[in-house]
Amino acid sequence: MNIRSRAPLRISFAGGGTDVPPFPEREGGLVLNATIARYAYGLLRPRRDRQVRIESADFGLAVNYNVDEAPIFDGRLDLVKAAIRRLGDPAAPGYDIFLHSNAPPGSGLGSSSTVMVTLVGLLREHHNLALTDYEIAQMSHHIERVDMGMLGGMQDQYAATFGGFNFIEFGADHVIVNPLRVSADVVNELEHNMLLCYTGATRRSDGVIEDQTARYEGGEAGTLAALRSQKQLATEMKNALVRRRPREFGDMLHEAWKQKKRMSPKISTGFIDEAYAAARRAGALGGKVTGAGGGGYMLFYCEFQKKHRVAEALTRMGGQVTEFAFEPEGLTTWSMSDG
Repeated sequence: MNIRSRAPLRISFAGGGTDVPPFPEREGGLVLNATIARYAYGLLRPRRDRQVRIESADFGLAVNYNVDEAPIFDGRLDLVKAAIRRLGDPAAPGYDIFLHSNAPPGSGLGSSSTVMVTLVGLLREHHNLALTDYEIAQMSHHIERVDMGMLGGMQDQYAATFGGFNFIEFGADHVIVNPLRVSADVVNELEHNMLLCYTGATRRSDGVIEDQTARYEGGEAGTLAALRSQKQLATEMKNALVRRRPREFGDMLHEAWKQKKRMSPKISTGFIDEAYAAARRAGALGGKVTGAGGGGYMLFYCEFQKKHRVAEALTRMGGQVTEFAFEPEGLTTWSMSDG
């Protein structure tokens, strides 16, 4: 039987950066995010020989090695190899793994971490591992941030695993995912009034995160204040959602973006600043980049009757504008025969 899995990508509304060490350990992080109906997909097909074959549609790469070989970390699908090294069984037969995502790497939608969650889901099912949702998210985070030393926060893995609207608390030794009961009317209103704009430039969040972390550890006043404001905004925007006040939520997106830009000068670019100003002139109440910054997707909340004007303004600037729907479910796995 073939095992299939998918996990949803996420958009972050407020609190991004407070999930990046060492801030959670020292002050505690708070993030408000939601998953959308765009996904990372995975397929695991058992083989009868001892070969492992990994193929990534996003990177256009494929690698092969024996299941009992130590994988070579050479920059070719190293994250996937690291997950197999940690969760695989060298005594078992081999398999083919195929991975694909709806968003390009560096999109700001948490695509790389979502692929990792999808992969851990495949391996859990294939090896009959007893992993809870929290353990899947923690394992995915550990492989990326500890085993492979990739800089970044913790929200993406938990969002992809749990799905839906979540208010997530990050501490020194714990993560608590608080699912939000956002009414269907509010969800519909958000989908009605929001849009995504791809800036056309993928970003490497490492430089942004390194700069933000250095400023925090150096005690830079602007970065400290901005990170603490992000926590407060995450709480206030969560309250606006559950109290059915989407207009307030849209207004606070603007403040969240102003505070996010204070965390590091690398978060915004000339194009992002120009696109944001154009969107505001056309009728957007607020917006922000959806990831660490420097490029990728921007999210906007608009007055609906002006939403088309915002889309036209961004398109004229070279942005790729799309609408989206929210996804209430997190990681999903299932089995299906080739027949």
